[in-house]
Amino acid sequence: MSAPSENIAMAATAPRVKPLWLRHLPYFIGCAILVSLAATVQFDGYIHNILMQATTFAIAVFGLSVVLGLCGQINLAQAAFFGLGAYAVGLGTADYHVSYWLCLAGGCVVALLAGAFLGMSTLRLGGHYLAMVTISFQQIVTLVMINSIWLTHGPDGVSRIGRPDLFQSSQSYLAFCVAMLALVGYVVWHLADTRLGRAMRAVRDNELAAGVVGIDVFRTKVSAFALSAVLGGLAGGLFAGGFAYVSPDQFSFAESVVFLTMSLLGGVASPIGSAIGTGLLILIPEWLRFLKSVPGLYLAIYGLSVILIIRYMPDGIWGFAKLATERWWLKARALAGGPALQLAPATVGGDIVLSVKGLSKHFGGLKAVDNVDIDVRRGGVHALIGPNGSGKTTTLNVLSGIYKATSGTVVLDGTDITDMPPHQRAAAGLGRTFQNIRLFRSMTALENVIIGAERPGNTLTGKADDEALTARAMSALTFVGLGSRADELISSFSYGHQRLIEIARALGANPTLLLLDEPAAGLNSSEKLELHALLKRIAAQGLTILIIDHDMTLVSEAAQHITVLNFGKRIADGESLAVLRHPDVVSAYLGTE
Repeated sequence: MSAPSENIAMAATAPRVKPLWLRHLPYFIGCAILVSLAATVQFDGYIHNILMQATTFAIAVFGLSVVLGLCGQINLAQAAFFGLGAYAVGLGTADYHVSYWLCLAGGCVVALLAGAFLGMSTLRLGGHYLAMVTISFQQIVTLVMINSIWLTHGPDGVSRIGRPDLFQSSQSYLAFCVAMLALVGYVVWHLADTRLGRAMRAVRDNELAAGVVGIDVFRTKVSAFALSAVLGGLAGGLFAGGFAYVSPDQFSFAESVVFLTMSLLGGVASPIGSAIGTGLLILIPEWLRFLKSVPGLYLAIYGLSVILIIRYMPDGIWGFAKLATERWWLKARALAGGPALQLAPATVGGDIVLSVKGLSKHFGGLKAVDNVDIDVRRGGVHALIGPNGSGKTTTLNVLSGIYKATSGTVVLDGTDITDMPPHQRAAAGLGRTFQNIRLFRSMTALENVIIGAERPGNTLTGKADDEALTARAMSALTFVGLGSRADELISSFSYGHQRLIEIARALGANPTLLLLDEPAAGLNSSEKLELHALLKRIAAQGLTILIIDHDMTLVSEAAQHITVLNFGKRIADGESLAVLRHPDVVSAYLGTE
């Protein structure tokens, strides 16, 4: 079946869904009610200030939902981006009398550039090193705000900050901020189900697997950091207009810690959780005001409340509530099956789909792979075998770009991929599974396979919409026998079924060459028989497979051609039965007297 005809089949098979705006009409109605209440109900100054603070802080915390919740990257400088947006509006309107809207947009741009720069220069670090760098950036911004008196007015801060002409009154401005909160919350909520959002979640769960399935890990991290910074800058600009005064102490490292605590308290993975955490952390101190007459008791109860929530609800309040209902919802939801899986691997490189010449990988003095040549013919199953420590998995890691080759060339379907990073090799048509299963464990089986189907260069999906991608993913899951469990989380599957999901993810991408790294490892005898049958069905559709496995029965029955490695060198190559009887191969596996 051709690519266009399969897309038509997918569209015909995919379930009909309501338009996006109609599905989310209750949300829009609820937001309209909240905006109307903010615009009409008269609040006293004290309540108004609490609402203004909660609204603007929540937008900044939404940024942490993106960078930490979706992408898993720590950011302890959100108050710095918040301050950049606030000072852009404050200085622009008070000192230079520039339009509020231009100042707000300028603050977002400044925060965006600062976030992107910080991300590009530090995100290759990760972990606690990234936390240290963001803390340092936060401290630098705070020091500049305090000491650059000629620009920021120093510790005195900026007063008489302007507002837009449409929202001059405090009540109308609060309604405007609530509307912005609703809009930003809607965008962040649905970001998780976009291509970028799925890429962020994949990077959070498993960076190595994300790169191999075609995701540019570094660009995804930078995008998450930049989006977080933009939301911080937007929130700061709104905050400045709401309170008409800003000073450096409002944007210190302590405030970044407060933002992080708000995010963790409510549930970092969701904007709803961020809003809940923000509201609680602002309201709890107000609820405990009557205890301030007893020294220390107020802070003790406040701290204990936060500790207990985080201790017994590690995913936050919203995460706890969501988990309680998610399993029921997934079981209740029915998905339509996709069409029969079609594979259409590219065929532009001649009879040899993979040509490896003089491939070497050295780790210091250890030659893990030493001058290996491999030619994989199109349309068959080629096995790469050898004793433990022979260099098989290292070879696959070099082929897929996880390791950089010391020397040699790798040509896939006529394209030299030797120096390409993993995501570009995936775009060129290289698919892979891992010896140690690498799935995106916070997602469902369907979401895992959709990420594979989104591979750049996938001729069977192209720039397909969500319905076509879902149909393609359902086809791949049905092909491996798990279509009926598509909406279950990865944690609910057995080890053998997780193997099948990883294969389905690779098949959804419609690769030119599929690398299988010990797919039979950990499987029982019946599961191995099912795997053998699956490999036959895959090969029957013309997809070329390069497989590593220690199960000689599986290898001899499935593979037509075998290459044998020992101590990093190729010792045999040829037709399967002849290679398995080769004296050097027998010696390598069984030893000689």
